[in-house]
Amino acid sequence: EMFPVLLTVGGFHLRAYGTLIAIALFTGAWLAGREARRKGLPPERVQDFVIWATLFGLLGARLYYFAFAAPGIFLQDPLGVLAIWRGGLAIHGALLAGAATAIWYVRRHHLPFWRFADTLAPSVLLGQATGRLACFLNGDAYGIPTTLPWGVTFTNPEAMAPLGVPLHPTQLYEMSLNLILFGLLWWWRTRIRFDGQLFLLYVGGYGIIRFIVENFRGDQLQYAGGISAAQTLSLLVLTVAGTLLALRARPVRTPSRK
Repeated sequence: EMFPVLLTVGGFHLRAYGTLIAIALFTGAWLAGREARRKGLPPERVQDFVIWATLFGLLGARLYYFAFAAPGIFLQDPLGVLAIWRGGLAIHGALLAGAATAIWYVRRHHLPFWRFADTLAPSVLLGQATGRLACFLNGDAYGIPTTLPWGVTFTNPEAMAPLGVPLHPTQLYEMSLNLILFGLLWWWRTRIRFDGQLFLLYVGGYGIIRFIVENFRGDQLQYAGGISAAQTLSLLVLTVAGTLLALRARPVRTPSRK
């Protein structure tokens, strides 16, 4: 079962999806502000960035989803594109848009990019974990059918998932793995050896998580030929993150004086 609406008062519906996303944003902004102080960055800049990243991240998530799932919906129901509680947000689209926003923001405010990225990495991952719980309550990002004892059966007609069929709880798989990675990053954040290490570990780690979980997804976004868009992008970002980690870990050689 799912609980897309937490509370109904008259004609007002408090939706689980929007509520949890709001909680994730406020918690992430607070956590990032705390990390900014510890790392010597202005907390107000980090929290201001969260607002910009949220706006462009939602736009990127929506555009990415419709580009693969239903490009014709822009013509059929333009205003429906704004109804995010119906589902249809692709996390890779949000992350790509957020990364582009970060590059613009740090250049505009003359902030150190890699330290800024390290500051945000745990908060972003915690937000992703909360977002997957929101997907579970909303019946979104569902899994393929399973006979395993922990399969979840959706019965609410508002669910995007098939009804009456036990499915892999892929939302909970990803949420759990995200929380484990969050714990590792939170422990490692005071032990990093160079700026950017925490962020790149987050990128690579999430690439692995998403590649694994995607094998159990029942609503994959695919390229022509049935190739998973998420797995392709996960392999790409994992390769880039690994390469950058290796390059940034190399000691800087200073020219010797003769």
